[in-house]
Amino acid sequence: MQHTRRVRRTFLLALALLSAAAAADPAPPHVAAHTSRDAPSGVFAGFLTGRFALGAADAQTASTQFLTALAARPDDPELLQQAFIASMIAGRTEALQLARQLPDSQAAQLLLGQSDVLAGRWQAAEQRFRALPHQGLAQLLQPLLIAWAQQGDGRTEAALATLRASIDGQRFRGVYALHAALIADQSGRSAEAAKFYRQAESEFGGTNLRFAQILASAAARQGRPGEAQRALAALATSAPDMAIAVKPLAAASVTPVVPRPQDGIAEAYLALAATLRAQNSSDFAMLLLRLALDLRPDFTPARLLAAETLESQRHLENALQMLTAVGADDPLAAVVRLQRASLNDRLGRTEEALHELHRIGRDFPDSPVPLLREGDILRSKNRFAEAAVVYDRAIERIKTPKPSDWLAYYDRGICYERSRQWQKAEADFKRALALSPDEPFVLNYLGYSWADMGRNLAQAREMIEKAVQRRPNDGAIVDSLGWVMLRQGLTADAVKTLERAVELEPEDASINGHLGDAYWAAGRKLEATYQWQRALIFHPEPDDAAKLEAKLQGGQRSTVVSGQ
Repeated sequence: MQHTRRVRRTFLLALALLSAAAAADPAPPHVAAHTSRDAPSGVFAGFLTGRFALGAADAQTASTQFLTALAARPDDPELLQQAFIASMIAGRTEALQLARQLPDSQAAQLLLGQSDVLAGRWQAAEQRFRALPHQGLAQLLQPLLIAWAQQGDGRTEAALATLRASIDGQRFRGVYALHAALIADQSGRSAEAAKFYRQAESEFGGTNLRFAQILASAAARQGRPGEAQRALAALATSAPDMAIAVKPLAAASVTPVVPRPQDGIAEAYLALAATLRAQNSSDFAMLLLRLALDLRPDFTPARLLAAETLESQRHLENALQMLTAVGADDPLAAVVRLQRASLNDRLGRTEEALHELHRIGRDFPDSPVPLLREGDILRSKNRFAEAAVVYDRAIERIKTPKPSDWLAYYDRGICYERSRQWQKAEADFKRALALSPDEPFVLNYLGYSWADMGRNLAQAREMIEKAVQRRPNDGAIVDSLGWVMLRQGLTADAVKTLERAVELEPEDASINGHLGDAYWAAGRKLEATYQWQRALIFHPEPDDAAKLEAKLQGGQRSTVVSGQ
């Protein structure tokens, strides 16, 4: 089938600085769904209300409910744990008081250490960080926290020694090398910082938002502007949506990215939160981001990651609120505006989102990014002709197409195809493949379209088989392979392949309908009728529903294999 699933334009995946999974036991223990059978009804009600509010990302309400319940039952360890977590996420002062009652909680001990950091009690913070259990997350985070506490205490050599010992280990060498570079850089030890930066770059093997910012800043401040530009250009290549921020980031690169020791701790929390977010451990990631933002309220990358995390949990208004503190003069302000437009669209405020994207496009006349986002929204609303016009304007801004620009042509091709402009669509799909020959979505869409029209069947099958190799468990692409087999007259192979596609996507109307067509061609008419009836259950497009009804009524069964 034509794979119209939206390929998301994203820049936040570039936030992750860690290259390997964090250790086990990432989150504080969860509380059971009840306290005890003899719990007072008021406590129980407050507990349930708090759990519901916390699940809805309303940490203020949750913390109020848990704290009220805890006041009535102060010795309940489950209430204590939940009250602490909710209060910490909400940024309430009670969290620090509760943390002192939770000696075995990593999050509580991190918060207590942070209290020492903010008060300038660096030696006390170091002792707190040393006391963390050398397991799980603490095993990864501990050397970074200790080193930054030592740096805050003015003991740069001790801080670098702490990180050198960790760099010599087998895991996360790049992270430790990067933080050693930041500490050396902060202390004016430029040559040593450069060595650590090179080591980190070698370990990471690629770039991302924070690493590009850090490298660009180091190079610019050392009088190497060309190197700074190359670091940011690499970021735009690996994360195309970030290209809109390259000029503001370049202008800001003369300022140190991590000017204070406490900013280094915030950096460590961001790195670990990004890794946890990638592993779907969003709850503890949010705790770390709260710690990072308490240390550095203007830490926009942390706000972007927190907003993305909240969005993934469908807390869209909370995600928007997270971004409101970012000022217009921030180097990442354009990126934040793009994210806010996306959130407004998801909240049903589509016209507001489109207007904001139009304004961003006007403010950044050389960037295709806001126009591409505008086209994406229009396409998602099935406003294909309008979307094609916007994509036209976006592609006009792409002076020299790069391999990463395949998506713009693919998206416009979909809009042309869906608005019945096949020749333009075909040209765009071919251009997308010329830029990036192995993209499975493009291979599938063009191959299926040819098969559906009975054209270029051998080439279509070759393209779809290539797409299946790259995405073997994608039901839509496997369906395309079965469909081209059916159009080639290979009925038995088509049946087997389409049955596999239905296993992968059991509730897809188009795939079930195609399996019915294959059964009919194989003479299995009762099974074909069942599949067509089943397809109707899954809300097919109006045109497809009409074809299914016609097949069930017997009027077009003789033309099933011709694509009706």
